[in-house]
This record gives sequence, C-alpha cells and structure tokens, in this order.
Amino acid sequence: MNILVTLSESVKKTFLTEEITRRIESMGSITWNSSILTEDDLRENIKGIDICITGWGTPRFSEKVLENADSLKLVAHTAGTVGHMVSDEFFARGIRVVSANKVFAESVAESVIGYLLTVLRDIPYYTNKMKSGGWKDPDYYNRGLLDQEIGLIGFGEIPRYLVPMLKPFRAKIKAFDKYVDAAAMAEYGVEKAAIDEIFAACPIISVHLPATEETRHMIDKKLLESLRDDAVFINTSRGSVIDEDALLEVLKKKTGVRAVLDVFQKEPLPDNSPFRKLDNAYLIPHMAGPTVDRRKYATMAVLDDIDNFMNKRPLVHEISAEKASRMTR
Repeated sequence: MNILVTLSESVKKTFLTEEITRRIESMGSITWNSSILTEDDLRENIKGIDICITGWGTPRFSEKVLENADSLKLVAHTAGTVGHMVSDEFFARGIRVVSANKVFAESVAESVIGYLLTVLRDIPYYTNKMKSGGWKDPDYYNRGLLDQEIGLIGFGEIPRYLVPMLKPFRAKIKAFDKYVDAAAMAEYGVEKAAIDEIFAACPIISVHLPATEETRHMIDKKLLESLRDDAVFINTSRGSVIDEDALLEVLKKKTGVRAVLDVFQKEPLPDNSPFRKLDNAYLIPHMAGPTVDRRKYATMAVLDDIDNFMNKRPLVHEISAEKASRMTR
C-alpha cells in the first residue's frame, strides 16, 4: 500500500510517537509530509496514493484534489470532524474515511465534568482568595454536581460519553437533538425535551452542536434570556452556535448566571473582548479535548482501522456520508 502522511511537523510532535511512527513505516510505502499542505500540494502528492493519513491543517479533498486521486481508497483522519475535508464527490468515488472522533469526544466529555465541578464549587475564586491571604466567609455558599438536573443541547458523540460519566453523580438528564429520537436517548437514561424547556428549567446546560449553517446562532437571545438566574452554561462545541452579543448581555444582567466558554466565534479571543472583564465568564482557550496526552491514542485508533481495512475487517471509526454532512465544517 502507498500511504501519504500529511501531518505537518507541528502536529506530528504530539500525534506521532516513535512507536507510532515505526508502526506507520511497517504498513507500506510511506511518503512523509513535513509542512502545511495547500490544496495544490495535496493534489500533487495524492497521485498513486492508496491511503492518506491526515490531521489538523490538511486541506479539503476538493474536486481539484480528487481529479488526481487515482488510487485513493481510504482517508484516516487523526482529528475529529471530517466535515470540512470531504464532500459528496468524495463519497461518490467510493473513498472511505475514518477519524478519531470518538477519542476526541471522550476527552471533551471529561472536560465538561471538570468545568462543572470547577464552577459549581467556585474553585478559582477560593484559590485566589487563599493566595491573597483570605479565607471563606461564614455564610459562604457553593454547589455540587450530585443530583443535579442537566440539559444537553445536541446528543451526538460527546454526550454519549458524557452521560455515563455523569451517572455516579445521579444526575437527571434531558437532551435536545432533532436528529435523535426519544428511544435512542432513553437507552442512555436521558429524557428527550424541547430546547426551550431545557433552557427554562435546567440549572446546568451543556452545548454540543456542530458548526453548520443550520446551527449558526441556534442558541439565540430568546433562549439565553430564559436561563435560570443561577444557571451554569457551558459551551465546548463551537463559538458560532451562540449569539455571543446576546450572551454578553445576559451575563451582565444576570450576574448569578455563570458561563464556561471553551470556544469563541473569533479565535484567539481578542484581548479587548468584554467577556474577559466578566467575573461570571470562565474562559478557556479552546482546549476541552483531546488533552495533549490523549493525542497519541487518536492516531492509534485510526491506525487500527487502517489495519482493519487492509485485512478486510469492519472499520470501527468509519464516518458515513450522512454523519459527515452533520459534522462541524
């Protein structure tokens, strides 16, 4: 098999260990890339390639690229979404794609647990208070995660890892997703609910939507204004799904609402962003997952599927055309 590895040097540092590199070398005739590829670069290098191992920064398999993909059978993506890389033309040619979406999703789900406990227990506040010589006030108040009611917006890969993680906390979970029926949610012990019901009723809301035209500003002013006065609102999906101006207004008006924002419409977040000045906005620089130590597992997952492909076994991490169409672009 002729295999092209498109990961740039900056990505290789954390996604390719020496052991993984040796494994790739044993799989066939390998062409290594060392820089960030342009569309023209990918077109030039894809000719005669059977399998392409991709990662962050790999350009789209556009019609122009596909014209030269005379042997391509499988794309193994070491990152999560493939929505920005593939197209109807890609699938029409019979090319298959696998990704480390499940590995990414599990790590992001873990981050939600961490973010929730941090905010509910007010850890940053008390850590800073102690460092400045203070102590808790006699009438202090904090919250825990046990027995909470949680609303999930979107019920794709990440929530399906998150829900089992929440079970030890005995959380009661509702979810909204127009593409997932109540029976599928019930298998996870989750109640299907309308999005406006979740925003009005749940003290904790976690957003898990892909960035598509359909979801742009789906979390609008009306929904945000309906948040409970003590709500914890978390977004680890994409910044574009939220009307940030409306959220800013709500956080200023309802100071008891706390927002944990891992993603933003513009990244990096500008230095003069008003979110930086709000005590009830917990800002994280787009690092929910995977944590750096998990990146090698992302690569190993897709390499396992390359082995499966070569040996005509079922692919564990395959992304269908339908699923790809609903992933972040």
